[in-house]
Amino acid sequence: MKIYTRKGDDGSTGLFYGGRVAKDDSGPEAYGAVDEAVSALGAVRAIASEPLAEAVLAVQRDLFVAAAELATGADNRSKLVDGESRVSETMVTALEVRIDQIEDRSGMPTEFVVPGGSVVAAALDVARTTIRRSERRAVSHMRATGIADSFVVPYLNRLADYVYMMARAEEEKWVPTREQTE
Repeated sequence: MKIYTRKGDDGSTGLFYGGRVAKDDSGPEAYGAVDEAVSALGAVRAIASEPLAEAVLAVQRDLFVAAAELATGADNRSKLVDGESRVSETMVTALEVRIDQIEDRSGMPTEFVVPGGSVVAAALDVARTTIRRSERRAVSHMRATGIADSFVVPYLNRLADYVYMMARAEEEKWVPTREQTE
């Protein structure tokens, strides 16, 4: 099998579980933005030390779940599985726990934060803005398709908050490990 199939040369792309849509449809726009967020987080992970690198990898894997859900046509949503191909409420709650742990330890910034406190924190802030773009694209997709039973938007919203807090904690050199959050 080759990397190129030529199927997308007409401007369409395949969906998870089948079907094709235009590459600029709201779904590909949304999961494409999630893909950008995964890559931005990969740049963070490449320069981060443990336990931050491990926490970022866990988030990258969770974003594949969000992308799978966004890449599924409305007629195939019944095939999605929580935590594997559909974002679950538990995934949102887990981020809230991690955010609260960082906030309990580091507190909230008391003034506007200018990115660039460290190389890793700056990379996290770039990833955060990419996640916010994916959140906006997911909102557009949910509105366009009428999907109302998804946790993708709340997940991306919390994830941007979590990455913001990770950046602030990185400036202090503390991020909870996955084991500390479960």
